[in-house]
Amino acid sequence: QVQLVESGGGLVQAGGSLRLSCAASGLTFTNYVMGWFRQAPGKEREFVAAITWSVDSTRYADSVEGRFTISRDNAKNTVYLQMNSLKHEETAVYYCAADGNVEVRERGYDYWGQGTQVTASS
Repeated sequence: QVQLVESGGGLVQAGGSLRLSCAASGLTFTNYVMGWFRQAPGKEREFVAAITWSVDSTRYADSVEGRFTISRDNAKNTVYLQMNSLKHEETAVYYCAADGNVEVRERGYDYWGQGTQVTASS
């Protein structure tokens, strides 16, 4: 049974930083591209960032480029999202996802976590 468990969400002032973690189990972690998505109230879920198993390729949404960094530790079956200079409008539930595709992409993910709430107060 595949499980993706996010942690690290919380309340931060706009302009602050948070680091999200996602621990994966029940799958061969290095077979999967890992991604982060978010969904704000009343909006559709959107792609944030993704990383290949070998860490040789990453992709970011234009809105977070230069402020967010995705990374992974294959020995710990964990993917991270470092978020700096958070904006109030980035308040959302952040989801971790796993994709069996070889290259990073923004849709078509196979497995999803339950999400962690991130609130950036204005």
